[in-house]
Amino acid sequence: MEGNGSDFSDKDTAMREPLLVRKRLNSTSQIAIVGASVCPIESLDYEIVENELFKQDWRSRKRVQIFQYIVLKWTLALLIGLGTGLVGFFNNLAVENIAGFKLLLASNLMLKDKYGLAFVTFAGCNMVLAIAAAVLCAYIAPSAAGSGIPEVKAYLNGIDAHSILAPSTLFVKIFGSILGVSAGFVVGKEGPMVHTGACIASLLGQGGSRKYHLTWKWLRYFKNDRDRRDLITCGAAAGVAAAFRAPVGGVLFALEEVTSWWRSALLWRTFFTTAVVAVVLRALIEFCRSGKCGLFGQGGLIMFDVNSSQATYDTPDLLTVIFLGIVGGIFGSLYNFLVDKVLRTYSIFNEQGPKFRVLLVIVISLLTSCCAYGIPWLAQCKPCPIELKNECPTVGRSGNYKNFQCQPGHYNDLASLFLNTNDDAIRNLFSNGTQNEFQLSTLVIFFAAVYCLGIITYGIAVPSGLFIPVILAGASYGRIVGTVAGSLTSLDVGLFSLLGAASFLGGTMRMTVSLCIILLELTNDLLMLPLMMLVLLISKTVADCFNKGVYDQIVRMKGFPYMEAHAEPYMRHLVAKDVVSGPLITFSSIEKVGNILHALKTTGHHGFPVIDEPPFTDAPELCGLVLKSHLLVLLKGKKFSKTRMLVGSEILKTFEANDFAKAGSGKGVKLEDLDITAEEMEMYVDLHPITNTSPYTVVETMSLAKAAVLFRELGLRHLCVVPKTHARPPIVGILTRHDFMPGHIRGLYPHFNSSK
Repeated sequence: MEGNGSDFSDKDTAMREPLLVRKRLNSTSQIAIVGASVCPIESLDYEIVENELFKQDWRSRKRVQIFQYIVLKWTLALLIGLGTGLVGFFNNLAVENIAGFKLLLASNLMLKDKYGLAFVTFAGCNMVLAIAAAVLCAYIAPSAAGSGIPEVKAYLNGIDAHSILAPSTLFVKIFGSILGVSAGFVVGKEGPMVHTGACIASLLGQGGSRKYHLTWKWLRYFKNDRDRRDLITCGAAAGVAAAFRAPVGGVLFALEEVTSWWRSALLWRTFFTTAVVAVVLRALIEFCRSGKCGLFGQGGLIMFDVNSSQATYDTPDLLTVIFLGIVGGIFGSLYNFLVDKVLRTYSIFNEQGPKFRVLLVIVISLLTSCCAYGIPWLAQCKPCPIELKNECPTVGRSGNYKNFQCQPGHYNDLASLFLNTNDDAIRNLFSNGTQNEFQLSTLVIFFAAVYCLGIITYGIAVPSGLFIPVILAGASYGRIVGTVAGSLTSLDVGLFSLLGAASFLGGTMRMTVSLCIILLELTNDLLMLPLMMLVLLISKTVADCFNKGVYDQIVRMKGFPYMEAHAEPYMRHLVAKDVVSGPLITFSSIEKVGNILHALKTTGHHGFPVIDEPPFTDAPELCGLVLKSHLLVLLKGKKFSKTRMLVGSEILKTFEANDFAKAGSGKGVKLEDLDITAEEMEMYVDLHPITNTSPYTVVETMSLAKAAVLFRELGLRHLCVVPKTHARPPIVGILTRHDFMPGHIRGLYPHFNSSK
């Protein structure tokens, strides 16, 4: 519980319905699903604490220290870009070589007509890779499962959940993603790259990891939630830039999708970070052009060159694109609906323990292998195009023309899509000038298979992104429309494939600007900008009529107490005092040690109002707010007095501001670390030096809707509610994130359940 003035209602469960089964009652918004288990949730504090100790530290800072802080901010942005770029390249290099070796092995066996052995080899390799990824994810870092974008989005909204950005999560995210994608699952490594970038930024920003002996004392300036938030925003943007080689798209993705607070200075630093990623990737790709990277070759990550030869379009083309957008929005919203149902079903297996999570991964791996190897047998062999410059059939890993079971001079178009890495399959679908390469039946079968496999694969205990499955399904659907349209349109089927991918992405993720720029940077085709904008706007508008974006749905399912940008309509009928409740626990400005210790032991509050009382003031008045973490540090220092007297000057000499800085995960003073004797329990401690004397306050009659917007916009953890008249106690209660949650409010006022 973040502060006092909030009670918990069991009615929240019926309202929220996250990924919790009936025996796990989510009676408050202080727990959520992280990985496969329920974890306590705390709020981050983006407010600047103005107490005497911190003010003294700010006044004493020299110009050199301020300059050092600025240099460190940019240095960390540089390091985040370098680290994320290197990890992104390593991921692609590993996937291309591992998956390439597996596909090459199966292909060589098929050329020798050993089809049974080829399937056993193919499925066996997939199984080994899948089990390795699942074991890492289930036993070491369950929070690394899935995309990671909802978790990063929740963190940047002010939600601190257990192990979201831990070093173990980073390790499993990198290697689990490589193994999962190499195992042939219909998943992407792009979503996990966002989480990876955020983890790298968090590791650097909190001064490393003391647990793993990676610490840097000179990073003490960044031991606060505000600076860490900015670094993690840079990391998330760098993740997109590394995944798609789209630096501008990365910045816009961070702005549009994951962040809740933005400012111009952050835009500049984020752009610098993604530019570093782009330079690192360009340099490494140039190195690989010499053939020193194994099967990675000249892959260039997932840059798809569409390069439209037809830059003009007329009315039939626009009508077809509008149709693409409408159907893409419908299919995208259906995708989100089915992913929601699958995640809720999988939660029943996941909560049974790690063994069941691994077993589920094995089942999905077998199903995926059977589909990838079995479905191409349904396709008829096609003769290779006569005018083709490239090798046909393709012998080896990549290429548009897979031999499979066909005779020389022929290729299997379904195998060209299924028995390839996901990136190569997308290149094949996006390729232009290949109107007759894929039969209509092939595209329909591939679309249905990828659509279904993408839905049932997301939610297993493997790091898995949603971008690539959605792009694959959308690209095949777009190519279907382009093939059916035929002579009615002048646009190439490859361009239809690109627009189909855009419509699906808009329908599932509900982003517009960032997706548009990412796809343009991916395909190197600026001429498609107007059509891309049109199809994204239409698909998002249509999909919004049915449900929310996929990441918003997952945030809600996991039970994260996410603060929306707008207040719910029913909040206008309530005022601030309506949702705070007692008993309210306050401290005197000079409080008995035993009273503080008792309050810390018996409550879960993280913030306490401090009241100045006579003889120090004429009447009781609100001195400010003191944090639990600061109280623990102060009590451990044992600067007590036997009588109620002001000893703030002694405390200012004893402690430094760095002693009260935000500790990294798993660090900091805990209640169990305190060793207070019976004699000390009767002594007093002066809270003035560590009390934030300027907390944000609202009058009790302010509408709850207005208070909610204020709470989110300022990034608060505690919002003090003060009385309208002076004749009453100086504080009514404290509003925390929990008090704004629909479940809590509708638990207090059930009649709002029937109204919107």
